This record gives sequence, C-alpha cells and structure tokens, in this order.
Amino acid sequence: MSDYRIKADNLIKTFTKNEKKNKKVDINAVDGISLTVNEGEIVGILGPNGAGKTTLLRMMSKLMKPTSGQVSIRIGEKEITDDIEVKRHIGYLSNNTKLYGRFSPRELLQTLGALYGMTKEDVEKSVANISKVLSMENFIDNRIEKLSTGQTQRASIARCLVHDPQVYIFDEPTLGLDIISSAAIIDFMKKERERGKTILYSTHYMEEAEFLCDRILLVHQGKIVSEGTPAELKARTGKESLRDVFGELIIKETEFENETLGQYEGGSGR
Repeated sequence: MSDYRIKADNLIKTFTKNEKKNKKVDINAVDGISLTVNEGEIVGILGPNGAGKTTLLRMMSKLMKPTSGQVSIRIGEKEITDDIEVKRHIGYLSNNTKLYGRFSPRELLQTLGALYGMTKEDVEKSVANISKVLSMENFIDNRIEKLSTGQTQRASIARCLVHDPQVYIFDEPTLGLDIISSAAIIDFMKKERERGKTILYSTHYMEEAEFLCDRILLVHQGKIVSEGTPAELKARTGKESLRDVFGELIIKETEFENETLGQYEGGSGR
C-alpha cells in the first residue's frame, strides 16, 4: 500500500501570452512540480503573487488539466483514476468563489448534498455538524447576500465539507477575514487533520502557515524552490521565523532577478 493520499507527478501548465507586435510567447505557470500529501497532513503552499499557486491547486483538484504530468489520489488501498470519482473525494475552495446570494447557507448545503447523491437524512446530519464546527448557527438561515465577509467565507468553506471529502484543497481560506472568523477556520483545519483528512492550501499569512502546517512548499515562478517543515526551513536558512525564511528564499531572489533584468535592458540595475 502506498502512503500517499494525493500526489502530483511533474505537473506543467503552459499558457500562451500575447506580447507586443502580435508576438505569442508560451509561459509555464507551473513548471515541473511534483509533490505528495499524506493522510492526516497539512501542507502549505507559499509564494508571491503570480508564482503559480492557484494554477497548481486547480490542477490538483482536477478542475484544470495539466499540459503534462498527472495527479492521482488514493483512498485507503484503492487508487482512484476516474476524474469524476476523484472530485467526489475533494473539497476545493477557490479564492474567488461566488455564491448564489438568495440562498441561505442551509439551502446551499442542502442543494449540494442532493447533487452529491446524499440522502436527506445524511444531508441534515452533515449540515448540523458543519454549522457547529464553523460556528454558523447564528446565520445559517440568513440570505448569503446579507452576510458579512467572514460569514460568507465560512459558508463557502461549508459547501466544500457537506460531502465529507477526504482531501481539502483551499486557496487563501482566511484572506481578508477578521480574527474570529480566521480562528474558526484554523481550528476547523486542525480538527480535520486529527480526523485523518488531507489538507493542501495556499496562504499569504506566514504566521498562520508556521503555526498550522506540517510541511511548507515555497513556490516561485512555477517551481518549488524549497520545502520542509517550518523548523527545517528555519534551520536551513538560519532564520527565526517563516516570514524571514520567505524573505531569504523568495524576496531576495526576486530582487536579484529584477536587478539582472535591468542590466539586460540597459538599466543601471540599482
């Protein structure tokens, strides 16, 4: 039996970009990334804007086909190859999810549960549990269009949970949230890890990642530039915080690239 829950093998995603004078250039948003995420593990994806994080997560969730490479998922001893069946085991949260405003969170979850083929009884049990876990009792029957940002985000996360998937793929789950809403989501992820769930997510919050993640992948220009536990990354760079590790491995590299680019373009490079 393999020890992975979800893994990617040499994922590449190429987009064609139009430049000046109608010239087209191929760009690898994800450039040969391989990763393995195990049962009961939280793996964080960190990187600057444009690093390829969202594209990577979309391919991991089977919502986007890679140009080359593959994603596979294993539940128990069974490796699942059918893409539709794979999606039934994944809860994917986009960083720009739009919800139907005239639904209440309860109505949204009931509708999704029916689409997943769940019985009415199972849906009601799931909704009650999710409402408690994400502290949604006070607004679960209010229209989504009337909810606060934090409440809407919790409703969006709730839709990823209704079918009790084995793998969560979250893109910026706490972006822009207040402390209370962020704490509820972080507490949820910790409890789901204890239940043996697999969690892969990206975030810009270094302290959150350092506190929560078992492993960190630092991504830059579509490649993994470093990976390890927060302690390993700090020891490797001699830094005391993950924020300083990010500055050492990503920000300095970006500054060097910009300086080199300025020299090639005839600039001073300063």
